[in-house]
Amino acid sequence: MKMFCLAGAIALTLAVPAVAAPDWGPVDAALGRAGTTQADGVRRYAFPRSDLNVQLDGVRIKPALALGSWLAFQPMGDQAMVMGDLVLTHDEVNGVLSRLLAGGLTITALHNHLLRSAPATMYMHVGGHGDPAKLAATLRSALEASRTPLSPPAKPANERLDLDTAALDLIMGGKGKANGGVYQFSFARAEKLTDSDMPAPAAMGTATAINFQPTGGGKAAVTGDFVLTANEVDPVLRALRGHGIEVTALHNHMLSDQPRLFFMHFWANDDAARLARGLKAALDQTNIRH
Repeated sequence: MKMFCLAGAIALTLAVPAVAAPDWGPVDAALGRAGTTQADGVRRYAFPRSDLNVQLDGVRIKPALALGSWLAFQPMGDQAMVMGDLVLTHDEVNGVLSRLLAGGLTITALHNHLLRSAPATMYMHVGGHGDPAKLAATLRSALEASRTPLSPPAKPANERLDLDTAALDLIMGGKGKANGGVYQFSFARAEKLTDSDMPAPAAMGTATAINFQPTGGGKAAVTGDFVLTANEVDPVLRALRGHGIEVTALHNHMLSDQPRLFFMHFWANDDAARLARGLKAALDQTNIRH
C-alpha cells in the first residue's frame, strides 16, 4: 500500500507541469530596453534621469546617487505585480500622474527625497497588477509625458571611485558595488515583507539603500533611504542627527504593506569614513538580514 501511494504521488507530481518563466520580451519591447531578472525572479528596469543637472550644496548629483527611476515586475502566474519610483521635475508630475491613472495604475506616494536641490525633484511611487505587457505600455506612456530619456542607457564606463571602498565595506559590515560613479550598499530586512498580500522582496524597493558619491579629498555625498518599522523610526532619527547627517524626508512608499514600513531619506557631504560610521550606527537600529 505504501509503495502504491508513493507511486501515485510520483505520477501526480510528474503530471503537474512546471511553471514556465515569464516571457519578458513584450515588456522589454514596451519599455524600450531590456530588464534584468533578479535572483528572486523579479524583473527590474532602470530609467536614469541623465537629462537632469541637479545641484545640491555645490554637488552635482549623479543619476546613481538619487536620480534613478526604476520599475520592478514580480510574476503572478501569467500576470505580474509592478512597483516603481519615478523621478520627476515639478512640471512633469501631473501629466505623468494622469496617464498612470488612466491606465489603471495606483499612485502610492508622491514626495521629495532631497532638500535644497535645484531643480527640485519629486518621487512618484506607483503600483499595479495585471497583464505585464499592458502595465508596461501604460508606464511607457506615462514616462513619455516627462523628459525621461527613453532610449536604452549607455553602459556606464568603469569610472574610478575616489574612495577607500574596502574601508567603507568594513565599517558598513557589507559589500558595496560601484555603479555610475557611486558606491552603493543594499541591506534587506529580515522579516517576510508583503504588499497587497504579495511578497515584497528587496528587488521591489524594500531594502535600505545607502549611496556614496565621491566629492574629493576623501569626502563623499551620501543619500538613500532607511526602510523602517514604526518602532525603529525614532532610534534611527536620533542616530543620524547625532552623527551630523540630515534627515530629509520620512514617509510611506506603499499602501498595503505588512509590516507597515516607513522610508527615511538622508543627506550629508563630509568625510566618507565618518559618515559611514554614522550610517552604520543608524543601520544597527534596524532588523536587517545578516
